[in-house]
Amino acid sequence: MVKGLATAGLFSALASSLSVPHVYADGPLNFPSFNSSPAPAPGVSSPEKPTESEEKPAPPRVRNDHPRTTSAGFDPEALERGVKALKEISSSNSAKQVFESMKKQEETKQKALVAKQAEYKALQAQAETERQKVIYEEQKNLAQQQAQIKSQMARYEDELARKRMQAENEHHRTRNQELVKMQEESSIRQEQARRATEEQIQAQRLQTEREKAEIERETIRVRAMAEAEGRAHEAKLAEDVNRRMLVERASAERDKWVAAINTAFDHIGGGLRAILTDQNKLVVAVGGVTALAAGIYTTREGAKVIWSYVDRILGQPSLVRESTIGKFPWSGSSRRFSTLLRGGNNASTTNNGNGFGDVILHPSLQKRIQQLASATANTKAHQAPYRNMLFFGPPGTGKTMAARELARKSGLDYALMTGGDVAPLGSQAVTKIHQLFDWAKKSNRGLLLFIDEADAFLCERNKTYMSEAQRSALNALLFRTGDQSKDIVLALATNRPGDLDSAVADRIDEVLEFPLPGEDERFKLLKLYLDKYIAQAGARKPGLFSNLFRKEQQKIEIKDLTDDILKEAAAKTDGFSGREIAKLMAGVQAAVYGSENCVLDPNLFREVIDYKVAEHQQRKNLAVKSA
Repeated sequence: MVKGLATAGLFSALASSLSVPHVYADGPLNFPSFNSSPAPAPGVSSPEKPTESEEKPAPPRVRNDHPRTTSAGFDPEALERGVKALKEISSSNSAKQVFESMKKQEETKQKALVAKQAEYKALQAQAETERQKVIYEEQKNLAQQQAQIKSQMARYEDELARKRMQAENEHHRTRNQELVKMQEESSIRQEQARRATEEQIQAQRLQTEREKAEIERETIRVRAMAEAEGRAHEAKLAEDVNRRMLVERASAERDKWVAAINTAFDHIGGGLRAILTDQNKLVVAVGGVTALAAGIYTTREGAKVIWSYVDRILGQPSLVRESTIGKFPWSGSSRRFSTLLRGGNNASTTNNGNGFGDVILHPSLQKRIQQLASATANTKAHQAPYRNMLFFGPPGTGKTMAARELARKSGLDYALMTGGDVAPLGSQAVTKIHQLFDWAKKSNRGLLLFIDEADAFLCERNKTYMSEAQRSALNALLFRTGDQSKDIVLALATNRPGDLDSAVADRIDEVLEFPLPGEDERFKLLKLYLDKYIAQAGARKPGLFSNLFRKEQQKIEIKDLTDDILKEAAAKTDGFSGREIAKLMAGVQAAVYGSENCVLDPNLFREVIDYKVAEHQQRKNLAVKSA
């Protein structure tokens, strides 16, 4: 430790002796004994960092006018201090270590210098590589430019060759056109010459034929004149003979007719004279004529009276459009016999499993109608008066079918009339209304009288367009329905219940609204009519004689038509009535019959559904516009 401190002190003394800040010399001071390393190569920077004295600008030199320190003289003081320091180092025990340390420092500097040289060479090699790369890129670009220039030259030469070929082709085509034109002109000239020759020959031939025809015509004219003169002479000779024959024939005919007329008048005159002269014959003749006229008139009028009486007593009124009662008393037995031959009752075949036939209604409405049917049946059993009903709602919602099923369920006879049939009757409407109610009372089971479109003649009596005959018919119906009846159930159906007369509304006991079917009801209707119009289409009906002379129909094959597709159709047919759904399925049946293989698949079903939905929307828009 002491030796290290001594060595450090020696170095500091040497440095202080060698670096005196106020000493200046004309050249650098080199001490070979302390600096044995060679001078650095030019262009290689020293690895040591510059000191603060090198980084900072040198302070301005202060002129020293001392004669010993100027350039004219040399100051030996620093040299003396250096020599003194060397002597101290030499006399010191650590001199060898100092020199070893200095040697190691010098070797380290040499190694750093070698590393710097190697780095410099690497930089030079990298620069050379970059230069070679740049040269290669330039040569490559030059080659590409040359290739591009060559390709452009080749394209230019091809373009020139193509244009030259086009020019040659155009020249050849022009030359060929000229040759063809010359040939055509030559052909035209030859054809013109040929035609001129033929025209000359034809003209000569025509002239010859014309002269020949003229000669023949003259010959024919002379012959015809001769023949005409001969026929005229013959006709003139025969005319007198014919005139004489006609005169004789007319005279004979006149004499014959005159004789016949005279004979007829002689007979008539003789008969009249005989009748007039004989009083008995005169009385018989007058009585016979009178009896014949009276018989004809009496027979005609009697037949009218008898038929009207029979029709009034036994027949069905003309206002009834449909009824379960036969038109005449013997109609019931014949109907039952025909039903037996067909193999059963049609009502049983229309039952779809819900106990209410083909009628698909909202569950609450269907339950209400079933309750009314049960109540009506019990009313009939207990001989109580019936209750009148009013069905209202949009067209095609099942009002008529519900009334028919209500009558069937309650065990009543059913009769249907329309309000539009009353107005054309005029003054006879009152009589027909009374005949209708008289006929209805003859039913032993009781009768449900269903009046469809009731607002046609049961409208408000204060309206100006209502005729006197309609008002009288309304009064007649009000008179017949003034009291509760034990024979007739009056059921009215209308689309506009607000138009009914207040007196008619007062006679109604039950009011039922028939809305448009919902989605569930439409789904059930689609299934019902799919089975009726599609699945059962072409099936033979049971019966004894129904299948003897009827041709077997082609059955429809239903393929991949699931309930999901029917539910989709039910969702699309929003706003459809029951009648429209029935017509829709009839349209599906027609589309299937119009196909090649008579198969109903989902595509055909969806196509018809979409078409009918668009048609329904179009009708709806037209109705809105007309309103």
